[in-house]
Amino acid sequence: MPKISHRGETMPQSPIRKLVPFAEAAKNRGTKVYHLNIGQPDIETPKPVLDAVRNSNFKILEYSHSAGFESYRKKLVQYYASVNVEVDFSQIMITTGGSEAIIFGMMACLDAGDEVIIPEPFYANYNGFATEADLKIIPVTSSIDNGFALPPISEFEKLITTKTKAIVICNPNNPTGYLYSKAEMESLAALVKKHDLFLFSDEAYREFCYDGAAPFSALQLKGVEENVVVMDTISKRYSACGGRIGAFVTRNKTLFDATMKFAQARLSPPSFAQIAGEAAVDLPKNYFDEIKQEYTERRNLMVKMLNEIPGVYCPNPGGAFYAIAKLPIDDADKFCQWLLESFSYENQTVMLAPATGFYATAGLGKKEVRLAYVLNKTDLQKAMECLKVALDAYNA
Repeated sequence: MPKISHRGETMPQSPIRKLVPFAEAAKNRGTKVYHLNIGQPDIETPKPVLDAVRNSNFKILEYSHSAGFESYRKKLVQYYASVNVEVDFSQIMITTGGSEAIIFGMMACLDAGDEVIIPEPFYANYNGFATEADLKIIPVTSSIDNGFALPPISEFEKLITTKTKAIVICNPNNPTGYLYSKAEMESLAALVKKHDLFLFSDEAYREFCYDGAAPFSALQLKGVEENVVVMDTISKRYSACGGRIGAFVTRNKTLFDATMKFAQARLSPPSFAQIAGEAAVDLPKNYFDEIKQEYTERRNLMVKMLNEIPGVYCPNPGGAFYAIAKLPIDDADKFCQWLLESFSYENQTVMLAPATGFYATAGLGKKEVRLAYVLNKTDLQKAMECLKVALDAYNA
C-alpha cells in the first residue's frame, strides 16, 4: 500500500469539527445537541444578498479575473472607506474564503522552515495552514487571568530569530473574543518595523465590537504600510459562511504581485459568491446595529450564566462571538466527548470545542473550552443550564 505524505500524516484535525461523529450519534439517539462548538451564526443571511444571486442573469458562468471581479473590488474600496481605511481596488484580491487569504499570505511571505509568531490561544486552522506551508508556529501565550490581552511586546521580542518572518493576530480574536486596542496594535507595528517582519491581521469579526468599542485595523497603522497584510471574509460579517468569499488586502505591491501567481494557479474565486459579496456592500449602514445588540445580549447572558456555575470562570469578551471558559474538569477533550457520548439532560446536551486545539504549547487549555454564542437566547439559556448539570454529573 503506498504511503501518504508526512504532511498528510501531520496535518492536525480541527478541534472544532473532530467531535462531529459523536454529535451525529447523539442526534441519532434522539438527543438535542446545542452547537456552541462552531462559529456558524443563526442570524439570517440578508435577503438582498441572496436575491442578488437568485436574480443574476448571464448565459455563461465564466471565470472571473484571478483577483476577483473589478466591480466587487471597487465596491470593497467603499466598504473599507466606511471603516476609515483607504485602499485602492488594485490592493484587494478576492479569495475563496478568508482561509485562502491566510494560506496565500503564508505561502507568499514565508519559506519552508520559517517561523511565524502567534499569540495563543489562536484560531486552530492556523496550525493547518502552517503545516501546508511547512512553517513553524512559535506561540506567545496570553492568559485567561487578564482576559487574553496581548502579551507584553518583550515576550514577542524574546522569540524573534533569523527564521522569524511574520506575526499573526486575529482582531477581534477567535477563539478568545479579545479586542486589541489601538495602543496594542501600535506596539506591534513598532515591533514589525524594527525587525522588518510582516504583520498578518485576520479581521473577520471587525463589525462585532461591543460596549462602545471601535475596531482598529492594521491597515490604519502608520509607517508599516509595506509590512501589513489583512485577511478578511464575508462569512461572519453577513452570516454567509457557505459563500466562501474572502479578501487579501495589502499595499505592498511586490507582495501583491507574488500572491497573484498563487491566485492565478487556482484560476478564480467563485462567481456567484462574489455577486453576493458585492450586494452585501450596499446593505444599509444600520444593518449591523440590531445584530450587534443581539450578540451583546447573548454574550451577557452566556458569560453571566457561566460565571454563576461553581468553579467556572469566563472573562467578558470585547468582540467577535466567542469566549473561552475555564471549567472545573480534568481534561477538556475527554469532557467534550463525554457530553456527546454519555450525557443527556432532559434529552439535551451541549457541543463545545476543547481549548487544547487552540494552543500550540502542549498541556495548555486542558481545563478550558471555547463557546460560540451563535444561538438564540432561549437555546443559549437551555445550553447553559444543561452545562451546569453536566459539570455536576461529570465530577460526581
